[in-house]
Amino acid sequence: MTSTDTRVEAEDSGPSGYAAARLRLLQEGARSGPPRRSALAELTDDWLTGLFTAGSEGLRGVSLVAVGGYGRGELSPRSDLDLLLLHDGGDSGAVAALADRIWYPVWDLGLDLDHSVRTPAEARKTAADDLKVQLGLLDARHLAGDLGLTAGLRTAVLADWRNQAPKRLPELQELCAERAERQGELQYLLEPDLKEARGGLRDATALRAVAASWLADAPREGLSDARRRLLDVRDALHLATGRATDRLALQEQDQVAAELGLLDADTLLRQVYEAARVVSYASDVTWREVGRVLRSRAVRPRLRAMLGGGKPVAERSPLAEGVVEQDGEVGLARTARPERDPVLPLRAAAAAAQADLPLSLHAVRRMAAAARPLPTPWPAEARQQLVTLLGSGRPTIEVWEALEAEGLITRLLPDWERVRCRPQRNAVHIWTVDRHLIETAVRASELTRRVGRPDLLLVSALLHDIGKGWPGDHSVAGEIIARDVAARIGFDRTDVAVLATLVRHHLLLIDTATRRDLEDPATVRSVAEAVGSQGTLELLHALTEADALATGPAAWSSWRGSLVADLVKRVAAVLAGDAPEEPEAAAPTAEQERLAIEACRTGGPVLALRAQTEPVDTETEPTSDPEDPEPLGVELLIAVPDQPGVLPSVAGVLAMHRLTVRTAELRALDLPDGVEGSVLLLNWRVAAEYGSLPQAARLRADLVRALDGSLDITARLAERDAAYPRRRGTIAPPPRVTVAPAASRHATVIEVRAHDAPGLLHRIGRALENAHVRVRSMHVSTLGANAVDAFYVTGTKGAPLPGAEAASLARALEETLRG
Repeated sequence: MTSTDTRVEAEDSGPSGYAAARLRLLQEGARSGPPRRSALAELTDDWLTGLFTAGSEGLRGVSLVAVGGYGRGELSPRSDLDLLLLHDGGDSGAVAALADRIWYPVWDLGLDLDHSVRTPAEARKTAADDLKVQLGLLDARHLAGDLGLTAGLRTAVLADWRNQAPKRLPELQELCAERAERQGELQYLLEPDLKEARGGLRDATALRAVAASWLADAPREGLSDARRRLLDVRDALHLATGRATDRLALQEQDQVAAELGLLDADTLLRQVYEAARVVSYASDVTWREVGRVLRSRAVRPRLRAMLGGGKPVAERSPLAEGVVEQDGEVGLARTARPERDPVLPLRAAAAAAQADLPLSLHAVRRMAAAARPLPTPWPAEARQQLVTLLGSGRPTIEVWEALEAEGLITRLLPDWERVRCRPQRNAVHIWTVDRHLIETAVRASELTRRVGRPDLLLVSALLHDIGKGWPGDHSVAGEIIARDVAARIGFDRTDVAVLATLVRHHLLLIDTATRRDLEDPATVRSVAEAVGSQGTLELLHALTEADALATGPAAWSSWRGSLVADLVKRVAAVLAGDAPEEPEAAAPTAEQERLAIEACRTGGPVLALRAQTEPVDTETEPTSDPEDPEPLGVELLIAVPDQPGVLPSVAGVLAMHRLTVRTAELRALDLPDGVEGSVLLLNWRVAAEYGSLPQAARLRADLVRALDGSLDITARLAERDAAYPRRRGTIAPPPRVTVAPAASRHATVIEVRAHDAPGLLHRIGRALENAHVRVRSMHVSTLGANAVDAFYVTGTKGAPLPGAEAASLARALEETLRG
C-alpha cells in the first residue's frame, strides 16, 4: 500500500482508519528515521485536516496550526500533538464547537495533545509572556483553514522574535543552563534524557531559535546529522517501550540498539554521546557569539559618539607565535600559516588554555583544514606544548573539546579514537573514558609540584586508560599503546619505559593499599619490584591520586589516601635498600587493650561505637580546607574471645541493624603479659542506611545471641528481604572470586568482587566458616555499588592453603554468592 493509499484510508475511515494506517506505518520495517517521521506527520496532517474540514463548514477566519515538534514535521511514534486553533475573534461558540470536533477524536485514540485556541493577538501576547510558547510558535506550520491568518501570525511572531532578541536570547540561554544543571550532560550519562539533558533535542531546538533571530547562527557542520541521530534513537525507544519517554534506561538499551540495527548497547550509547557532543559544542560556540554580538551592540553607540562614527576594530593581542587574542577568543594571527607550521594547533591550544580563553571556531577549522601532520617523532616544541596544554588545569577541558570537535585530537593521537565517547558501565565512574582521561590530567596538574618530572605525570594521566578501547586487561593493552605513543611524541627510551610502567601499574597502589596486608613484607616487595625506582614511585603516587579524584566521589577519601601514603612510604624504604622486617604484631592502643582485657574477663564480646573523623591531609588533598575534617562514618571497635563464627556473626548483626560496612579489618590481638587467652579485634567503619544508629547495648546483646547460636541471623535476614517487594533495577554483573598469586608468604589471599548488598559480608563469612578456614585478617572496601574485599586465610594449622585447596575454596565461595 502506498503512502497516498494510506492517507486516503485515513480520510475515508475516520479515527479508526487513521489508527490502523498509523499502526501499519510504524510496523513497516523498510521505513524508519526521517522518512517515517515525515510520513507520520503527513498522515496526521491529512486526518486532522479532515476533522477540521468536517467541523468548520460555513465558518470563516479560522485555521488549524501545528507548532513545536509537530510543526517541524518531526513526529516520533509516541510524540504528543502540539496544535493551535487560530481564529479572528468571530463566532466564539462555533470556534469552541470546532475545537471539540478536533480535540476529542485525538483524545479518544489515546494520543497526547497540547492544544490552545487563540486569536493572533492572544497568541502573540502569550508568547511575549511565555518563552516556551514563543519557541513553539517559531515552528508554526499551516494545516487547514485560513492560510492568510496563519501566514500573518508566522510573520508577526518572527518579527517579534527578531525585535526582542536582545532581551529574549539571554532568557533562553538561562533556561538552557538551568535545564543542564537539572538534567546533566547527555554525553556522559548512563541513563540520559534524550530531550532535556544538555546536548539533547531541546538544545538543538534552541539553536534553531537563535538562528531565527538573525543575531547569530550555530556551526552547521554535523548538527543536522546529530539531531537526526537523537531523533532516530527516540523513535526506537518509543517503539521498544510503547511509551512516550525520552529517558534511555539501562534495561531498555539493548532492545533500542536492536531496533536500530546496532551491535549492542555500548555502540548505541557511543552514537548518542557523539551526537550530544556535536550539539553541546555548537551550543557553546553559538552562545559565545550571541554574547559577543550583544556586547558589541551595547558598546558601539558610545564608541561611535566618541569617535565620530565608523566601525571600531577589535584589538588583537599576541599570545604566542601565530596566535592572538581577539574579542575574548584565541585566534590565529594574520601572519599565521598552518600549512607550514604543524605545531600551530598545539601552540594555539596551549596558549588558549593558559589564558583561560576559548579557541575561536574559525581558527580551529582553519587549522583542521590546513595544518600538516606532525613528523615522527614530534619536535621538542610540540611535546612541550602538549605538556603545557595538559598542565593548564580546568581550562584544558574546553580547549581539548574544541580540538576534538574538528578531528584534531585523533589526528594528533590516532589511538584516541578507540576511547572517544566510550561509556563506562561502572557506578564509580561519572565520565566517559576520554573525558576521564582529561579530568585525570586536570587533577594531575594540581599535583605537579610533588614530582620531579611533571611532564611524565601529565602524559601518563592522559594515557593511563588508553587501553580501554581494546579487549582484555586495559592496563596490559595500555602499556603497549603508551610505549608507542610516548616514542612517537618524542620521549627518549628511559622516559618511554617509565610511562609504560605508570600505565601498566596505575591501579597497583590503590588496589594493594586497600586489599592487601601492608604488614606483610611480600606485599611491599612485590610493589617495589613492579615500580623499580624512587622516581617512578613518586609519579605513580601522584597518578593514583589524580586518577581516583577524576573517577568520582566514591573512589577517593582521606582514609584511602592515608593507606596509599603508608604503602608508598614502605615501598620507598625498600627501594632505598631497607628490607622490610618480618611483621610483628602491632601494639594495641590503650582503648583496644582495655576492650581486649574486658572481653577476656567476661568471656563475651565488648564493643565501642563512636563517630569518627580525621583531618584532611593537605599534602594529598591541597584543595581541601584542613580546618574542615572529612567525615568517615562511625568507628565500631569489637573485641571478642577467639572462637568460630565471629566474622559471620558480627557481619550478620550489622546487616540486621541496617548498618552498611564501609571498611573492615579483623586481626588477632596480642594481650599484655599475665593475661591468658586469645582475642580477635574488629575495627570497622559503618554507616546507617537510613535513620539513626542503634545503641551499642543493643548491638552487643544481639551479638552475644548470634555467637551462642540463639539468634538465627540467616532466617532473620531472609524474613526481612521477603517483607519488601523486589524492585526492578539494573542487573549487576555476577560476582567473581579469585586467589591472588604470591600475595603473602603467611596466608592465602582470597579476593571477592561483588555487588554490594545487605548481608553480603555475612554470607562470605559463613562460607569461609563452612570451609573450615581461618580468617587471619581482612580488608573490605565499598566503591559505589561494588564491594572489593580481600581475605587472608589459613588452614587449621595456621599455614597458607595448598594451591588446589585455595582454588577449590574460591570456586565454592563464588558459587555461594551466585546462588
